Amino acid sequence: MGKPCVVLGVTGSIAAYKAGDIIRRLHDEHCDVVVVMTPAAEKFVTPLTFEVLSRGPVYRDMFAREGNWDIAHVALAQRADIFLIAPATADCLAKVVAGIADDLVCCTAVATKAPVVIAPAMNTDMFTSAVVQENIARLTARGIKFVAPKENSRLACGVTGQGALADVDVIVRTVVDLLKSVAR
Repeated sequence: MGKPCVVLGVTGSIAAYKAGDIIRRLHDEHCDVVVVMTPAAEKFVTPLTFEVLSRGPVYRDMFAREGNWDIAHVALAQRADIFLIAPATADCLAKVVAGIADDLVCCTAVATKAPVVIAPAMNTDMFTSAVVQENIARLTARGIKFVAPKENSRLACGVTGQGALADVDVIVRTVVDLLKSVAR
């Protein structure tokens, strides 16, 4: 049996740089990692960074045809043993709740049959807003597992509160534990 495949969706949060450490740690746990990025994520980290760390191509465009005849979001959705979105923005959560599939990360999330883990990262006021909390509740009811952001942490905007991406160790442990439970 081969290594489990974690498809990692990276969205446009300042915490996108931490996805590099998630990739490294998942490799340490003997997982293959395939990275999918939103256009907004590319404003924070280049695809080349994730290509080097994941040792493979980074998927960014649903319509790219670089010699591969697979439909990217379908192929990625089918390949995933776990689909992890880290960091996940409020925008991403809202799109997945509504089934809006206008970027490769959200499209893959909507298409996959694999377990989905989401690690949100955003400003405290955004994270604690009624609409984001309602979206998290709706996604949780659909079986999506959340890794809660840190509480009482200093955020990029300068405030202290809940919203910073959970510790990489916590995210990776959640994925590995879920992989073990799915393999049983």
